[in-house]
Amino acid sequence: MALEEYRKKRDFSKTPEPAGNVEKRAAKARFFCVQKHLASHLHYDFRLEHNGVLLSWAVPKGPSLDPKVKRLAMKVEDHPFDYGEFEGVIPEGYGAGIVMLWDRGTWTPEVDDVDAALKKGDLKFTLTGYKLKGSWVLVRTSGRYPGARGGAGDGSRSWLLIKHRDDWAGELDITEFAPLSVKSKGDFEDILGADTPAVWQTNRPAKGGDAGAMLATIIERAAKLKAKRVNTKDTKKKASTKRTTQSSKKSRKRT
Repeated sequence: MALEEYRKKRDFSKTPEPAGNVEKRAAKARFFCVQKHLASHLHYDFRLEHNGVLLSWAVPKGPSLDPKVKRLAMKVEDHPFDYGEFEGVIPEGYGAGIVMLWDRGTWTPEVDDVDAALKKGDLKFTLTGYKLKGSWVLVRTSGRYPGARGGAGDGSRSWLLIKHRDDWAGELDITEFAPLSVKSKGDFEDILGADTPAVWQTNRPAKGGDAGAMLATIIERAAKLKAKRVNTKDTKKKASTKRTTQSSKKSRKRT
């Protein structure tokens, strides 16, 4: 079953992630997305719609527009099509952290047979997204690429995401230049602030290293944003109540 591993790893009574189904759509345009995911480590989840699911790769350093840069992309379990619009907070369990919809759009294979290309380990395609555009390739490696996880079974999981030379290539660091969500236009603290900033007062998904420091800062910023929203809401409510009271008093004076 295409989504068996995905569902096995998650408790849908605790996570807001969609359980989803395999959805083979009639539309010619194939969906793609990139989700920026701050969990135990910051990484980018690159997803391509194929055969009713989202084929998925975890890209630790994110996509690069520079053809000279080869980004490690670890193949992970297929995700349901509905996951492509997911943005929010996974409070606990597998993948606990903050998920941002960093880019989305459509992709077009540059090969006649996608399944054969995947089996061969050489998938060429064109992206039409908000941030990522033009020609790209995913190439499977032996697993010996720096940063790849060790283990006998990891060879088929280790891929490289590479930008082809075209008008959309360049040395600009797109992850630094365009860090915000294409869905909410916010950053991690905005996403967390709209949810529950206090969700990780204990047992944070990332405690040490760069990811831990980043998460601590985000939690602090999110708490301040939430408090500011609450204060603004209370101020507006008090102002509205005051206007209503004053209006009522004026009405009674007239009568």
